[in-house]
Amino acid sequence: MATKFSKCMMLCCVRKSPVAREDMANDAYEDAIAELTKLLSEKSDLEGIAAAKIKQITADLEAAGSRDIDPVERMKTGFIQFKTEKYEKNPDLYGALAKGQSPKFLVFACSDSRVCPSHILNFQPGEAFMVRNIANMVPPYDQKKYSGAGAAIEYAVLHLKVENIVVIGHSCCGGIKGLMSIPDNGTTASDFIEEWVKICSSAKSKVKKECNDLSFEEQCKNCEKEAVNVSLGNLLTYPFVRENVVKNTLALKGAHYDFVNGKFELWDLDFNILPSVSVGAPDA
Repeated sequence: MATKFSKCMMLCCVRKSPVAREDMANDAYEDAIAELTKLLSEKSDLEGIAAAKIKQITADLEAAGSRDIDPVERMKTGFIQFKTEKYEKNPDLYGALAKGQSPKFLVFACSDSRVCPSHILNFQPGEAFMVRNIANMVPPYDQKKYSGAGAAIEYAVLHLKVENIVVIGHSCCGGIKGLMSIPDNGTTASDFIEEWVKICSSAKSKVKKECNDLSFEEQCKNCEKEAVNVSLGNLLTYPFVRENVVKNTLALKGAHYDFVNGKFELWDLDFNILPSVSVGAPDA
């Protein structure tokens, strides 16, 4: 099966672009030329008009280009660039990774396409074990309901021996907006999303109580960070996480990436955790 898939991918990668695609590109080019020709014929206030029209033409061309993406070609060229610019230039790194991994970080981040942790924090391959989901939430320990998240945490902490778990929230989070929009009666309109984000319902309740005078947008901004704190608390419901935190071999950190303003915040929480104490039965 793997061999057949590889052959299929190779055939797809070498196929020529459809004629229709070339026609679309030519039409866009001709339209651009026509607009620029019209622009040059205008005489009054040429500088201001030129700036506005060129900006519009550029936007139109970019929109046309985004509709014309060949997904197979995009992945093919992306891999070729990665292989030539990174893989082949770092043989020691990728040679070591071929033998195993020993990341120092377990990162929980949102699935949002704008917030890739490797780009934001410049993580190199092998540095961070990643879990990405809607609204970067960590569910509480539950072997049946949240076994996927639990398996990732268990593997990272017990087998990879990560030293840091970082939960990264972000600006304009749709998952947090969805959480804040759930009616008080708890009714939902989706199959999975709202049930998932309810993991951080306590963050919503706290924000609603403490920030009731703020706009909905501002409440969402506050909830983006408060939900991170709830997730950090949920991490402590995993016995192996709690044990390593108590032993100071594992640190939990919260973070927030604001891609609107290009800011990144990082913080610790003082959980005041004490080692577990076993108390035997009193003597008879």
